[in-house]
Amino acid sequence: MPTATRSPLQTHAFFLAADDGRGGQRFCLFHPAQGGTVHGSVLYLHPFAEEMNKSRRMAALQARALAQAGYAVLQIDLLGCGDSSGDFGDAAWGDWVADVLRACHWLHARSKTPLWLWGLRSGCLLAAQAAAQLPFPCNYIFWAPTPSGKVLMQQFLRLKAASEMLAGGGKGMTETLRNELAAGQSVEVAGYMLAPGLASGMEQAMLAPPAVDPTLPTVVRLEWFEMSTRDNAVLSPVAGKTATQWADAGFLVRTHVVNGPPFWQTTEIEQAPALIAATLAALAPQHPQTATP
Repeated sequence: MPTATRSPLQTHAFFLAADDGRGGQRFCLFHPAQGGTVHGSVLYLHPFAEEMNKSRRMAALQARALAQAGYAVLQIDLLGCGDSSGDFGDAAWGDWVADVLRACHWLHARSKTPLWLWGLRSGCLLAAQAAAQLPFPCNYIFWAPTPSGKVLMQQFLRLKAASEMLAGGGKGMTETLRNELAAGQSVEVAGYMLAPGLASGMEQAMLAPPAVDPTLPTVVRLEWFEMSTRDNAVLSPVAGKTATQWADAGFLVRTHVVNGPPFWQTTEIEQAPALIAATLAALAPQHPQTATP
């Protein structure tokens, strides 16, 4: 196979109009596909709160690597996150799902190549929920997905409890925060103002497979990646059960356990080169063709 000539890697920063009645804009980075053949489009969906900041370096490295491999990649900061308009405390879960849909339609309007939704942690939940509302099929790259948003929210609220315990309090703090959210009050956790609409939406979110159109001429794929610092690690039982549910729903599912740090929660900014390489290998064109919109 002849080798395509690569043009200099370019990244375009722009604001995507939200059309949400607030005059909002979402900050985006677009990495055009390099070379003569575009293999697909990829939308990156970042994780929750501080995990987003911890993951920026890895997301940037993977986005550039995918662009060099012939994929057009869009990164979007959701409402109240990063350089997008609004405050974190303004966001509800439904707002973030709407942002994902906007970004999907933006990509689809520019390329009819197969669409991949690439989520990290809570971004996987957003991908699954938004995909159920799309009029065209998409494939999935899941990095360290969680089967339930309730687990993520519980972990987040415990940050406040841990902080209070260090200060000599904290007993029953998680339940107190839940009660305040249930009463319609926003709460502050680890420097983030959490609104009831975001907390309740995340808690109800499940990593459920969207319906697959049986008339599609090609399979719809899910590439599932977990990280581990142990040799010969395997998928957890909970993750394995959820991946099986997606396979039973008609997806071509492949799971991968990659050696490397949980970079979204480490104290220092970490990289996981093996994960970047494994993701590129999973999407290499010699693998089965993806669903074409």
